[in-house]
Amino acid sequence: MSIIKIDINSHEFQAELEKTIDFTDKVLSQFGWQYHPEAELNEGVQLGLARNKMMYGKRFCPCFMVDSSGDKPKSVDDRVCPCKPAIENEIPTDGTCHCGIYCTPEFAAKKRLEMDMKEIVHNHSRGLSKDECELLVNKAELDADELLSLIEARELGMTKFKLIDVREHMEWQMGHIKGADALVPTSSFFQVLDDAKLSKDENIILYCHVGSRSAHCARILGDMGYEKIGNLTRGIVSYAGEIVR
Repeated sequence: MSIIKIDINSHEFQAELEKTIDFTDKVLSQFGWQYHPEAELNEGVQLGLARNKMMYGKRFCPCFMVDSSGDKPKSVDDRVCPCKPAIENEIPTDGTCHCGIYCTPEFAAKKRLEMDMKEIVHNHSRGLSKDECELLVNKAELDADELLSLIEARELGMTKFKLIDVREHMEWQMGHIKGADALVPTSSFFQVLDDAKLSKDENIILYCHVGSRSAHCARILGDMGYEKIGNLTRGIVSYAGEIVR
């Protein structure tokens, strides 16, 4: 069977796309949902819905395969937009459908905040807000720009956390991140942990050389009941902030 080709610039497809956009607008209004803040994501799903309507006569979810071998085309779980799994499970549980186009207002607001935060921390266009600090400091994995932004925010009294180095003493002496609160070497982790005076309900961010030891220690702390553990994913080698030597 040859590939089915649709000219997205054709009058027929553009007319169907316009109908599909009107359709998804009405779905939002009906259920009280919102579009995903990333416009390109929504456009991609709408293109897929319009394509499936032209090919199969129904707006099958574009994220799932459609079986057209029988008398009537069908998809997994009868995924016709807005599909039953999204209405009954995905959106109530996760805040968004599998394709991502439909979101609860709360999920969309959080996603917009995440997008704004990424722009800030990677381009340093402005300081973090309180809400952005709260979102960022609770991430399980952080990159170097994110940690630097949090350290700057902590200096301004915008957020609180403990930054813990889990490398060895000689590595600490060679250079550690300015603002690190304690050294808890992996080789003597359990023996030294109490000296760091960490609370199980405070935010703690760990780092090592390249992120592997700190990830291991993060899992240990989680098993011990510590609730808010973050890890500098690529370690101190990725960090461009000030190093104390």
